[in-house]
Order: sequence, then C-alpha cells, then structure tokens
Amino acid sequence: MTKLAKYLKSSLGFVALIVGMLFLQAYCDLALPDYTSKIVNEGIQQKGIEDGVPEKVRPETMENLKLFMDEDQQTLLDENYTQKDDVYVLNDIKEEERAALADALKKPEFILYAISQPELAQSMAAGQDQAAEGDQAAESGDGALPMMQLPEGVSALDSLKLLPDSMREKMMSTIDEKMSTISDTMVEQSVVLFVQQEYEAQGMNLDSMQIGYIARTGGGLLLIALLGMIASVLVTFFSARVAATVAHDLRNDVYRKVIGFTSEEFNKFSTASLITRSTNDIQQIQMLLAMGFRLILYSPILGVGGVLKVLNTDVSMSWIIALAVVLIVIVIFILFKIAMPRFTKLQTLIDRLNLVTREFLSGVMVTRAFSAEKHEEERFEKANRDLTKTNLFVNRCMTFMMPIMMLIMNGVSVLIVYNGAYAIDNGNLQVGDMMAFIQYAMQIIMSFLMITMMSIMIPRANVAAKRVYEVLSTETTIRDPQQPKTPDPETKGVVEFDHVSFAYPDADEKVLEDISFKAEKGQTVAFIGSTGSGKSTLVNLIPRFYDVTAGSIKVDGVDVREMRKKDLCDRLGYVPQKSILFSGTIDSNIRYGRMEASEEEVKAAAAIAQATDFIEAKDDQYDSPIAQGGTNVSGGQKQRLSIARAIAKKPEILIFDDSFSALDYKTDVALRRALKEATKDTTTLIVAQRISTILHADQIIVLDEGRVAGKGTHKELMEHCEVYRQIATSQLSEEELAG
Repeated sequence: MTKLAKYLKSSLGFVALIVGMLFLQAYCDLALPDYTSKIVNEGIQQKGIEDGVPEKVRPETMENLKLFMDEDQQTLLDENYTQKDDVYVLNDIKEEERAALADALKKPEFILYAISQPELAQSMAAGQDQAAEGDQAAESGDGALPMMQLPEGVSALDSLKLLPDSMREKMMSTIDEKMSTISDTMVEQSVVLFVQQEYEAQGMNLDSMQIGYIARTGGGLLLIALLGMIASVLVTFFSARVAATVAHDLRNDVYRKVIGFTSEEFNKFSTASLITRSTNDIQQIQMLLAMGFRLILYSPILGVGGVLKVLNTDVSMSWIIALAVVLIVIVIFILFKIAMPRFTKLQTLIDRLNLVTREFLSGVMVTRAFSAEKHEEERFEKANRDLTKTNLFVNRCMTFMMPIMMLIMNGVSVLIVYNGAYAIDNGNLQVGDMMAFIQYAMQIIMSFLMITMMSIMIPRANVAAKRVYEVLSTETTIRDPQQPKTPDPETKGVVEFDHVSFAYPDADEKVLEDISFKAEKGQTVAFIGSTGSGKSTLVNLIPRFYDVTAGSIKVDGVDVREMRKKDLCDRLGYVPQKSILFSGTIDSNIRYGRMEASEEEVKAAAAIAQATDFIEAKDDQYDSPIAQGGTNVSGGQKQRLSIARAIAKKPEILIFDDSFSALDYKTDVALRRALKEATKDTTTLIVAQRISTILHADQIIVLDEGRVAGKGTHKELMEHCEVYRQIATSQLSEEELAG
C-alpha cells in the first residue's frame, strides 16, 4: 500500500482537511460524556450548582467564612467579591482564579456546613474541648471526634468564635486531620450543600437555577453533537472524493501501462488477471481509502483521547479498560493468524474465475460445436467453488469477531457498574462520573472495534495494491529511445531487413534467421510459406510488437529501435491476421487511425476495401452500430472494414497480415486491383496463404522454417524455387499458372 501512497499527492489538501475534521469529530465525541456527567452530577444532584463558589454571599456568612481562613485566603476572598446593597457579589473572574477561590473556600464551607447539621455540631464542639484540654482528648473507635454537650442556648459556631486564636488554630489542625480521612467527593458534595443553604437563606429559587443549568448544558450537548455530525459528514464526503480520485488515477496509469505492454508482458500477465487488477483490485483500494480515513485514522485519535479522559475520570477502574484491550488484541491476533493466508489466496481465485469465464465467453461457439458445455460447466463450477469456500472461510472467521467484541463490551459495562456501585456507596464516585466512565470505555473499545473492521479490508486491499503495483512497476521491454532519430522527409515508404534474426523470449530456437530484403517506395512485397514458417512474425517486427534478436529493421533509413514508437506507427497502416473492430459505428471504426478524415475519405477507403455494397445496404449506412468485437458483421465484412481502416489512415507503408483469407476470389481480385490503383506511392507488404493474392507482387519472399527459401517475382520463383513451385502447383492448375 505504501508504494501507491504517491497517488495521494494530488489530494493532500483534502487529506489535511479530513484529518482536521477527524480531530474535530473526536473532540466532539469525547466531550459528550463530560456534558452527560455535568447534567447528572451538577444539574440533577447538585441543583445546578457547579462548585463551592457562591455567586452571592450574605455579610454574616462572609464573616463566618473568614473565621476559618488565614490572612492570604481572606485577602483572596475580599478581592473577588464586591459588596452591593446587603450582599457580596462575585466579580467576573477567570477559570483559574475561580479554581483558586474554590480551593480556599473548601475547608471553611465544609466546617460551616458540618456545624449546621445537628449530628455534626456536637462533633465540632468536641473539637473545641479537645483544643482546650490538649492531649487529654482522644478519638472514638470510629475515627470521629469525642462528643461533648454544649451549654444551652450556645451554638457550635458561637462557641468557636469565643475561642482564643491559639486554641482555634489547634482545633483547625484537628479538623484538617479529620477532613483528610473523608473522600474528596463527600467534601465537594458538602460544600455544594452549603452553597444551596446559602442561596435558600437569601430566598433564591433553586428549582429555577436547576432548570436553567440543565437547559444551558443540554443545549451545549446538542450543539456539540450537531458539530460532530457535520464533521463526520464532511469526513465521509472528502474521503469518498479522495478515494475516487486515487482510483481514477490508478486506473488511468494501469491502462496506459498496459497499452505500452508488448507480447512478452502480456504473456506474464493473463488478460483475465489484467482485467481483475484494473477493476476489482483498484476497487478494493478505493473502498479501503473511503473507509480508512474514517476508521483507521479516527480510531487511534478516539482511543487515545478516551484513555486520557478515563485517567482524568477515575484511575481506580482503569484496569478494566486495560483488560478489555488485552482481550481484544488476543482475539484479533488469533483470527488473523488463521484468516490472513486466505486473504492472499482470494484475489488469485478471482483471477481464475475471470479467466475461465472469459475463455468460455470468447470461445462459446467452439464449445457448442464440440458439445463441451459439460466440461466448461465443471471448470467454472470448480473455480466458483474454490472461491466460494475461501470467501466463506474468511467470512466465518470474521463473523466471530463481532459477537466476541460485543461480549467484551458488555462485560466491561458490567464490571464498571459493579465497581462503580461500591465507589458511589463509599462516597468516592458520583453517578455522573460513572456514566461518563462507561461512555469513555465504550469509545475506547469502539475504536478497537473499528480497527478490527478495517483489518478485514486491509489484508485484501494490501494484496490488491501489490498486484496493481506489480503491473505499474513492470518495465516494458520495448521503449522509446532517449535520443530518438527522425527519418529524412525525402525518404518515404522504404522498409529494409538487414540480416534479421528473431527468437521469442525464453525460446531455445530462432523463429527467423538471417532475413534480408528491401522494399522500395510504391512496391508490393509479398511473403508466402508453409504454416509456421514465420511470415506473421516477420511483419510483426516492423511495428515493434517484438524487437529483433539480431540484425536491424529500417524504416525510411532509420532503425526502428531508434525511432519513437509514435513516429514509427504514424507511417504504418496495419491489418492484423484476426480482424478486430471496436464498439461504435462503421464510420468510427474506419476513422480509428485518423479521426480527422473527411466523409469523402471514409467513403473512398470503404470503396477500395470493397465494403460500400454491404454498408449502403444497411438502414443507417456509415452510422450503423458495430457491436463489441464486431460480432454483428460477418467475417468477410469485418475484414474489409479492417482494411478500410488502414487505407483511411493514408500511411506510407501498408501491412496486410493474411488479411484477405475471408474474402472470396472475386472480392479479393477487385480489392487488390482497387488497392494498387489507389496506393501507387504506398509500400505494401502482404502476408498470404493463397498464390492468387500475390501473383502480381513486385517481389515475393518465400519462407521455409524461418529462412528465406526464395526471392523474386512469380515467374522467377517458378523457375528457381522448389518450395514456391510446390505451393503454387498445390493451389493452381497449370492453365492458371500459365495465365
């Protein structure tokens, strides 16, 4: 996959935008449990009071608070409150200033709240007595201060005010020790209850405050949720765009690469495999990218953020998260150890299925002619069964993953509730904090679950990426030279073979050996010989379908290996042995070699190729549709349209690779006569099986087992070449030969 990362360069801006949106989405998702916790803890349990910093304080309460503060804390209190009318009002302060003030107020508010409770008043009085009696006091067995009866009509607060400073300081140190044994949660709740009492004493409506707080916090929660949704939608949109762009560029590059392949590369990759790599494999990469940004990148962001939030919420239950993560990792490791080898095999089996399907569809007529439908069905069934078995095995492995993950997730929830219940009962945890912890735990597990879901796609996409990269990294054996040469404009239509030899890649024997001849401008040179003598191979060397093993081929005086392939092919008109038409119309197929050809030139090329009669007999004539592969026209019509396509290009050199075999004798004669008249200045190279096709060629080259067995005109070869004479006498009577 990393080798194809360069295809993301054109979309780097969108990738950066996606990453930014993912962080925004993660921030929103991680903020939601905080809002839930605030609604439960502060909105419901604490009646909308956030902390121990009251917005308004009565003067007598202010004096009572200062009673338990040192000078610095009293100064801090005076700086942050301003007296208005008969109350002190909190100034507009920053978060850090509010936190410092809350810390300074914690102990005084706790003491004042404790004094206000009947069951705690006696305990505070016991603290006074202990300060007076020094070390004669002792704690009770449960850790509380010893109880002592107060005089009638004297409150605990009044008794504390009457104490000397030295005794109050001793009592405060005792209270500090007492507070250290109480959980922070209980202290914070007591402080909030003190603020509630203060507000009630001032006649403030706590219910209205609570509803307002819940409305504000709930509104913030909805806003955060909406922002997270927008970020998620944008991530999906941009991810799909990036994935589609990468897939588009990959398909283009693979297609351009395959177009430049020679027969040697096509032998390395089967046609079915190349089709699979261009479609299914690239689609796997596209799917991975489309979902990868949303899951692969988002999962670690959410997971790490969730862990940090958990550590800030309650560290005592973090072991539950660690246990869940360990179990998830073990499950993923085991499943992938089993399923990973099958992912690699999957794409190969798809190749095999495509190959069998393509062979059957291409050769359906042959299959029917030989009544081999049963054999082909068995071949397809085997390929289909192998693919199905592998798919089922992989999918079965992966189906275990989701139930196991859900079991772990539900088990974690139960453990958190079980441990959280004890913490709440002991006053160490609030209900909202436990709810937030559960949500964070689910987010962490979900991040691993998302990675697991992606891990199903990653191996298959990785295999697909390797297969696509294998095509892109394949070096073509036939390439343009670094310093190409251009033929002399005055030299046109000259083809020269200079001691050419050729052997197919990895073959032991040469197909052609020491071939030499020269075709001048306007000449017709024909090649004839028995089957397998190398006729088609010889003419296929001219357009560089293969490169010669030894010797050289020159076109217009320049070695074809020193010319750009485009410059070379622009000079050639080629009609292959097997006629190939493209889906479109008759007109588009004839124009294929020269799109700018005029309507008159198209009709002229069709007339030379003897195709006018059957074209004009159609309802739409030149606009008549051609099916894929030309399946809606006969073999002879297809061959004539292929010839017309080469003629319409107006090349310097025409190459016919046994291109008249599907024509009847009358059409063959008429076509060659028209061709000779219309292409007087064009060099024509003809591979033929029939002597009648090449009787009047300027030069006939006879091939026998890859060597030149004879060279000359028909008359000269009949006199001096035994191989040619045998071919001629086997096809024509003595009268025809004499004529």
